Amino acid sequence: MEAPVIETCHVACCANRTPNVVSWSRSGIIAYGTCNSVALYDPQERRVIAVLNGHTGRVNAVQWVHREDCALESHLVSGGSDNQLILWEVQNEKFSQSVVCKGHTGPINAVDAIYVEGSEILVASSASDSTVRLWLCSGNKKAECLHITSFDSGFMMDVSLSLLPGSRVPILACGGDDSRVHLYIQSNGQLQKALSLQGHEDWIRGVAWASIGGELLLASCSQDCLIRVWRLCAKSGTDTHAEDDHTIIKMKEDVFEVKERDISSVFAVSLETVLAGHENWVYGVHWQPPFYKGDKLQQPLSLLSASMDKTMILWAPEEGSGVWVEQVRVGEVGGNTLGFYGCQMSPDGSMILAHAFHGALHLWSKDQEKEGDWRPGVVISGHFSAVQDLSWDPEGEFIISVGSDQTTRLFTPWRKQDVKLATWHEISRPQIHGYDMQCLAMVGRFQYVSGADEKVLRVFQAPRNFVENFANISGMSREKLLTSSDSANLPEGASTPALGLSNKAVFQGDLVPKTNKKEEQFSSVSDQYQESYFHPLNMTEPPPEDHLLQNTLWPEVQKLYGHGFEMFSLASDSARTVVASACKASKAEHAAVLLWSTTTWRQLQTLPCHTLTVTQMAFSPNAQLLLAVSRDRTWSLWKRNVPTPESPEPQFSLHTHTGKDTAVHGRIIWSCDWSPDSKYFVTSSRDKKVIVWGPCKLENTGEPVLPPEIKPCSSILDVGDSATAVAVCPVLCYDNSYLLAVGLECGRILLYRWSPSQETLGGHDWSSCAQTDILQSHTLTVKRLCWRPRPGRAGRETNRKDGQTDEESDFKEESSWVQLASASADHSVKIFSINTRAL
Repeated sequence: MEAPVIETCHVACCANRTPNVVSWSRSGIIAYGTCNSVALYDPQERRVIAVLNGHTGRVNAVQWVHREDCALESHLVSGGSDNQLILWEVQNEKFSQSVVCKGHTGPINAVDAIYVEGSEILVASSASDSTVRLWLCSGNKKAECLHITSFDSGFMMDVSLSLLPGSRVPILACGGDDSRVHLYIQSNGQLQKALSLQGHEDWIRGVAWASIGGELLLASCSQDCLIRVWRLCAKSGTDTHAEDDHTIIKMKEDVFEVKERDISSVFAVSLETVLAGHENWVYGVHWQPPFYKGDKLQQPLSLLSASMDKTMILWAPEEGSGVWVEQVRVGEVGGNTLGFYGCQMSPDGSMILAHAFHGALHLWSKDQEKEGDWRPGVVISGHFSAVQDLSWDPEGEFIISVGSDQTTRLFTPWRKQDVKLATWHEISRPQIHGYDMQCLAMVGRFQYVSGADEKVLRVFQAPRNFVENFANISGMSREKLLTSSDSANLPEGASTPALGLSNKAVFQGDLVPKTNKKEEQFSSVSDQYQESYFHPLNMTEPPPEDHLLQNTLWPEVQKLYGHGFEMFSLASDSARTVVASACKASKAEHAAVLLWSTTTWRQLQTLPCHTLTVTQMAFSPNAQLLLAVSRDRTWSLWKRNVPTPESPEPQFSLHTHTGKDTAVHGRIIWSCDWSPDSKYFVTSSRDKKVIVWGPCKLENTGEPVLPPEIKPCSSILDVGDSATAVAVCPVLCYDNSYLLAVGLECGRILLYRWSPSQETLGGHDWSSCAQTDILQSHTLTVKRLCWRPRPGRAGRETNRKDGQTDEESDFKEESSWVQLASASADHSVKIFSINTRAL
């Protein structure tokens, strides 16, 4: 089998902000909904191994179909805001859509499924159309809606399916906004109401069955902060008619009868226990999965619950008394977060996972040395809204992305001592803002400028604590990194004041603990309230979410004022002397590009040319030209003037631009980029066209020359969809052709080679190399593409030593790879490794 041209190296994505969206399989894979996809995450390898694209709306509920014999699952069911259920099938580790169930008229919010006869799967789904539906998915890839139960104007928040003890009769539990647990049984092909269990005093958020030695236990959790556990058992004929013995205190039993093929059996439900321990709404309950001990199936009596009070509790009955008590409590303290939406336990019970309001996953593992201790583990993270922009650092060691979730995140490969492959992780969240982030530009290695939906640009610089931890995690020399950044003046870290938007620097002196605790005399009111929430961490592995929120901020070193509207695009030159910025504009006066000096952060120039928003800008690699493309369907090219003693600071003047008559693009130009030799530039537009322009020559003779005419020097490439992002690879292909990546509105990424020497007639200068397949593609618009500035794969470079031929061949092999990072409106950041030899 031929190696694929495009390999997915990393996917950064987080769970959707809905309760039932995470499920853990027996094979150890965690499936969770992220935007319109289902991500499959391996917590051992710590990476996303696949992304399933099939829904056209947000995925709200995900559930593996567990087998009674504890074998590995081969089906996964997901429900989304597109009102559809999809049953996915696994064959030879490949996932495919097996059945699509259509019928709900509102978004699906909960699903559960069990195997009934043979390979038939019974699926229950609840949706905001106030119905619960029962589907039968058979082996011939067909789905039949067996039953619809309507709750008039009520909603069911969760559903759980099981089989009645000693029979194959399915029983369905639903919990919803009427504070009752409704039980239904499937008898003679019909879904019949068996019981309504009362007791909760607020909406029921979660229900879950567990089968224990001929009986069923049902856990239900509610917004009344309580968890109730109910016991369901079969009653023999004599039990039901026996005289009531008034001397024994018994829980009240609810009895129902099941008729199946003329045989009648009676079942009783009683309240087993009420668990009080959470201080806020309880959103999720999950039983520890059963396992085989010898040839007997064992169901551990261990229940996990997750609450909006930011804690998870593990409950179990005490050995002697059988009273249910809290065994373990884990969770977050501090941070401006809301609580947990749901929880899952690993098949062997050694790990527990919660997902939070901001989509972050929180993982704890049992400590092997200390009994009863749990410690936070490394887990995936990502943006929980559209990712708007991203950039590699100049050395290609990490990427920084900004998104509409108001955060800036930094991802880098984690090189562990004993593991050959490095995995990517978020190791810092430099900026947590109050406005949606839009754009960023790196200025040097440890400094960047970012723009949000505000009129101010903000400049951030890495603190000393980040540089040290980055060295630990990426395996680079700390001394080398600290000399590359001015370490003497670096603050330790940063913190955000309670009501502020600006990250304030925290210096070494600010970290000294206050002495003399006994007589705490506050000299002023502000002394009582400590501003600094930052604690320096010495990290040897990527930090968990609560540290990311609090201890990895970068201090803000400058604010840049000058624009009249919200920021839209940013660019910096390769010499790191100038930053160009542009804001949203509907008039020519606001559409001007502003230039800033990176040494003084003064505004250098205003460059007026366009009449509408400048959508993207790019400096040529030799830093002599600045290209701007705009919503007004034209581009402009600015050239750097020769510095004079009178004006040593960089100044740019208009070199050339397209007008109404020369503009080839008929719609908004979304994106642009330069060839690595600064000879050509490329534009991509909503009119589905990608065009290379050039050649760009600069005569520094000082003679006044006519404005040069820069024409399309390629044939017009039609990519079939709005081309929202384009990037030219800094590494040339083997035949000196240029490699281009084009991102489309539908989420696909296409790779093309363009040869300037080829005949442009008939489009022979373009050759299509590869494109992302359905599982690699994004599900929504590609917002930005960015190539790694040098060949090789980050985290994979080998250190060459003289006389080592294997190392040389390794190096040669590594240099044939290039990496492309993409940011998308589907909340994900993806990094692709592309083998240039296979193109």
